Amino acid sequence: MSEFNQNGLLVVKSFYNLEQEIEPIQYRIYQIIEIVIRKYQLPINLLPFAPDTFDYGYLDLINFDRKIGGEIYDAIKQIPEFIRLVASESHCKLVSQLRQTNLPGIAAGGYGIRIDNPCEEKYRAPWHQDYPAQFRSLDGIVFWSSLVPVTYCLGPVEFCLKSHHDGLVKVHTKDPKNPEKSGAYALILENEENLINRYERVSHESNPGDLIIIDFLTIHRSGLNTGERARWSMQMRYFNFNDSTGIKLGWPGSFATATNINNVHPELFLN
Repeated sequence: MSEFNQNGLLVVKSFYNLEQEIEPIQYRIYQIIEIVIRKYQLPINLLPFAPDTFDYGYLDLINFDRKIGGEIYDAIKQIPEFIRLVASESHCKLVSQLRQTNLPGIAAGGYGIRIDNPCEEKYRAPWHQDYPAQFRSLDGIVFWSSLVPVTYCLGPVEFCLKSHHDGLVKVHTKDPKNPEKSGAYALILENEENLINRYERVSHESNPGDLIIIDFLTIHRSGLNTGERARWSMQMRYFNFNDSTGIKLGWPGSFATATNINNVHPELFLN
């Protein structure tokens, strides 16, 4: 716990049971990919299921039509095995331990499975803190875990070590360099370049079953995937009902709940 409090980041190797907790999620993704391939009658031959190749055929599918990938992206966050993992007793106990709370909460709309396609910049998460895009409580935590081996070429998440100690950073709600981005993807930290250069930056390769725990205020961004397969990863966000900021605001959501962010934190957002 001291390492997490000091760095705003904690890497736990082999936290999950692969056979019981990870492979069932991979298998459901495999099934959904198969359904979508059949739906569009695509000439893609699937391999028999295996944890290492559960996403076989996915890149061929989006090369045929990128929009079809969006169907899969929206569908996989509703996999029951994934939802059970989000609400697992082990997660609640860990959040309670790290935040010293007897009342952990799950951030509705704050969990999902990301698919970061090779060399795709549009949906890459820029430098950010999770709180402005989630709210709920200032005292929040992100659980991040990959479903594929994430080597440096697949673009592991990059973190600004100990940045959480400096508190909330104001954000611009529009990215002038990428006007097509919207919502949380468009948030840009105030004075970003100078801010980021103040911190030591780290990233970690990871394997399925590993867990990376991130403070809501730790500045981080998605790595650029320059590999030859999609980067599949789970994000699960938790908060502390006992946090004074959350109590004051009433634990509201942010973009995922269509909340008017300026009504919650007008001092935080720079239009």
